[in-house]
Amino acid sequence: MSLIVQKYGGTSVGSPDKIKAVAERVLGYTRKGHSMVVVLSAMSGETDRLIALANSMQEQPDTREMDVLLSTGEQVTISLFAMAVKAAGYDAISFLGDQVKIMTSSRYTKARIKSIDTEKIQNSLDQGKIVVVAGFQGVDENGNITTLGRGGSDTTAVALAAALNADQCEIFTDVEGVFTTDPNICSSARKIERISYDEMLELASLGAKVLDIRSVGLAKRYKVPLHVRSTFVDTEGTWVVEEDEKMESMLVSGVTYNKNEARITISKVPDKPGIASKIFIPISDAGIVVDMIIQNTRAGEMTDLTFTVPRTDYVKALEIVKKTAAEIGAEDVSSADNIVKVSIVGVGMRNHSGIASTMFHVLSKEGINIMMISTSEIKVSCVIEEKYTELAVRALHDAFALEMDEQQ
Repeated sequence: MSLIVQKYGGTSVGSPDKIKAVAERVLGYTRKGHSMVVVLSAMSGETDRLIALANSMQEQPDTREMDVLLSTGEQVTISLFAMAVKAAGYDAISFLGDQVKIMTSSRYTKARIKSIDTEKIQNSLDQGKIVVVAGFQGVDENGNITTLGRGGSDTTAVALAAALNADQCEIFTDVEGVFTTDPNICSSARKIERISYDEMLELASLGAKVLDIRSVGLAKRYKVPLHVRSTFVDTEGTWVVEEDEKMESMLVSGVTYNKNEARITISKVPDKPGIASKIFIPISDAGIVVDMIIQNTRAGEMTDLTFTVPRTDYVKALEIVKKTAAEIGAEDVSSADNIVKVSIVGVGMRNHSGIASTMFHVLSKEGINIMMISTSEIKVSCVIEEKYTELAVRALHDAFALEMDEQQ
């Protein structure tokens, strides 16, 4: 039979009873003859509890020690899961990230996977055991425990599936799959049966919380079929796979939004070579990701530079930018964190014109001002005021006819 890697998120393993239920679900695959590798997150709420403990010790917790602390959450779930499997009469073995040598970079709390030694896992599978691996964590070349950041368990699962050449990777969560938009905002949102890696990459990068963007990138690179589905209902979810003709026929596949956005504007920046690098290198060195960038040229060899950063990094980025602005002789720095990025995504945009203009018209009709615009082959994003988020999402979802079919 096949080798399947499954990942279960924190809500799926949020209590002993839920862990037992997950174990029984996995055993259902084992009884059918499948070899199983299971990746688990910490119990829901556990990571937040650990972060609160760290903050009670140190105003800005040391990142190395944070990783030592945060990695303990998954250790609990994998050991309890293995016990549940053994209690059911089957064999299982649990491994921490450093035990199976999930080698990562040394950027604590935001590490990247470099390689995986699959020998222990493969030997255990050959012995007929269910292998359970702690998600979200690894070890650097100096033996330090590292963590992969929020959503890191998805990345662990896909990386293992790629390294083991698994037949498929299933990501179990508390939603039934990938929807055309957030069902909490738009009740007519429809579950997508199949979506391309590229579309899912865009959706993940633009705020859709179903999958971590790094996991989708790995799946695309190694052609790992991803199945996103719910732990709590036994129905087919959404398959994330290579693009096909049916996907191309859809102009827009989904509407998403990201509230983790903040805008920074530097006014009257000297318009000369090297200035942009002086602004953005310190931001990059601080590990802050800059997204949209707009430059407006003024008269007199001056320019205004506006860009967005994650809202979680807003205060840190603003502090850096103010210092840099003074060094380069810019006139002023202004900012706002009450913005949101609303986006439409679809591989059908490659071959059809007028998609962006339709989006702009829809937002204009609703009286929503567009502050910034960003495009790619398969997406259009607009920065707007946060208070218009729900209105914009519903209006765009209706405009591109993404509503649920009557038969559903």
